[in-house]
Amino acid sequence: MSADELERRYRRLLAIYPWEHRRAYEEEMLAVLLADARPGQTRPSVGDAVNLLGAGLRARLRVGARGFTEPAWADAAAVTGVLVALVLVAAAGWSLVDQAVPGPLLPPPVRPGGPDQVDWLRVGGWAAVLVAALVGLRRVAAGLAWAGVAAWVVLVGSSVTGQSAYVIDTLPQFALALLAAGALTLPAPSRRALRLLGRRGLAAFTLAAVLPVGVLAASRLGHPTADPADVNPWYSFHGLYARSPVMIVLFLAVLGLAAVAVLFGLAALAPRVRWRLVVLLSPVAALTLLIDTPLAGEVVDALGLYTIPLVVTRWAALLLVPAMTFLAGVVLLRHREATRRVVLGRTADRKDSTT
Repeated sequence: MSADELERRYRRLLAIYPWEHRRAYEEEMLAVLLADARPGQTRPSVGDAVNLLGAGLRARLRVGARGFTEPAWADAAAVTGVLVALVLVAAAGWSLVDQAVPGPLLPPPVRPGGPDQVDWLRVGGWAAVLVAALVGLRRVAAGLAWAGVAAWVVLVGSSVTGQSAYVIDTLPQFALALLAAGALTLPAPSRRALRLLGRRGLAAFTLAAVLPVGVLAASRLGHPTADPADVNPWYSFHGLYARSPVMIVLFLAVLGLAAVAVLFGLAALAPRVRWRLVVLLSPVAALTLLIDTPLAGEVVDALGLYTIPLVVTRWAALLLVPAMTFLAGVVLLRHREATRRVVLGRTADRKDSTT
């Protein structure tokens, strides 16, 4: 009875090793450990426990480091670089529209004076990154993307002390630029992203990026005016404005179509690339949610009359939450794939034992 209990506890410790290692060596290691056990021993010794845990963790780290060199991560990075550049082109395009057609309800002191050279440069720069990545000029695309990161640091990062609210508001775009630059820097075959996406997948993602910008621009054109003489009714729904409820429904339908296009584009990708794409984008999503929820209202008031200083804990959250989200995504992805390998491995073992 004591031998069975000791065996179960040793197996629990051996579970720290990667499945491939356990499949090859678990029974041999267990036999050695049980042979060295004292008569009547029911628990692993402290020395054995420490050695097994340490060696198991080192083995998992080695496997984890090798995991990022898998072709699937390189493929996911190639796709990520193209899609993030596409999103940044759309974001820069909306910023251009926002500057050219400001909201009529904004008071004159805070209305933008129209797009400047930086606004046009953002659109042209990220469009050049996208085109270069699609045609296979990855080094050119990566260089332009890193130039965009550097431009953010120079133009926006310098305002971190005086205009912290503005800096935090642009952090998601900076995170996207950093992600695009890093993804495009990784080596990959020429036009690999285009082959993985396919023409239909690329068209779907392009449609998903363009449609929201079109909806926002159309809503801005139908925005109510600040003229007291304007007595025509208008309707709003979460930032969308229109002169009739039918237009609001139409706007929502178009946004729904954009969401369907994203799902179609994701479905066109191989599962090994699709899930890694989600993991790579998850830190940006977490950062956006963090800014829009806990930090909302704590940085700057609606009219920008005052700014509450950001304490160290908030800056730490802005850095740690995306990092922890990425690590959690990697762990969940590897657990999912390891579970599938275990199931397939055990199925293969059963087939071998019956033949």
